[in-house]
Amino acid sequence: MKSVGLKVLKNRLSEYVRLAAGGEVILVTDRDQVVAELVPPRETRSPIVSDALLADAVRQGWVVPPLVMSTEPPRSIPVQSFQQILTDLAADREDR
Repeated sequence: MKSVGLKVLKNRLSEYVRLAAGGEVILVTDRDQVVAELVPPRETRSPIVSDALLADAVRQGWVVPPLVMSTEPPRSIPVQSFQQILTDLAADREDR
């Protein structure tokens, strides 16, 4: 376990991030008080950033996962028939 002040951490951030990625725990201090820890990612964490952001959004309650998982996409229900869309488009074009 290593300790580093904010100013030194700012100037040598990539070095300390590499140490944390290698398994080292880095204590970040501000005026001799520990304010944060740099730790290696948990083994269960996905290496993909978007997965981590989605998991955090679920924990925060911003996103609710589906209750039932399906392998098929949801069925689309047309709002209008294709012929009705073409008719409306032709009417819009006549107004010009």
